[in-house]
Amino acid sequence: MSHTVAVIDYGSGNLRSAAKALKRCADSLHLKTEVRVTAEPDAVAGADAIVLPGVGAFADCRRGLAALDGMEQALSEAVEQRGRPFLGICVGMQLMASRGHEHGLHEGLAWLDGDVVALEPSDPALKVPHMGWNDLVVTDSSHPLLEGIATGDHAYFVHSYRFAPEAADKVLAEVDYGGLIVAAVGRDNLAGTQFHPEKSQATGLRLLGNFLRWRP
Repeated sequence: MSHTVAVIDYGSGNLRSAAKALKRCADSLHLKTEVRVTAEPDAVAGADAIVLPGVGAFADCRRGLAALDGMEQALSEAVEQRGRPFLGICVGMQLMASRGHEHGLHEGLAWLDGDVVALEPSDPALKVPHMGWNDLVVTDSSHPLLEGIATGDHAYFVHSYRFAPEAADKVLAEVDYGGLIVAAVGRDNLAGTQFHPEKSQATGLRLLGNFLRWRP
């Protein structure tokens, strides 16, 4: 029986590349997985796993998600009530927070307590947005999504804001960019990455493969 992964289409820019990377992982691992890019709440509610990509500003992505009638309810039912595996990517991860402070104060999905705040590196020579390859610092190597991923592995980042969770034990990995900032978070069946796994070559493909096999 096929395992269905829904990649939510809410107007964000990187969903096709994320879907393509997920399909590549499924094929390489010989998994019977169907990857669907969808804006339909029923498809999300019925999926076995859900991916929320994100490129751009927090407020724009939040509005795009809210504009899909019934999508937030479908997400809540699938993720919070049924425990379906969920992966947020970049702004998709940030939307899991309580609030975002980009261009005003905006409510998030409030799945992880904390705020999304401006990235302010301690080194003035470091530019914002944080763009490019950096080494991960794994803080929870026991998490299934990080199996085979170690401190020093490279991941690709593009962001101007960062997630500041209230609970340190929800942080799975960090990155040093003028100070340690969150690179991956998780609790229960929820996970998110600030970096783009679909652009992170071997590290990213490994994480996506782990996600496809994850049964929290």
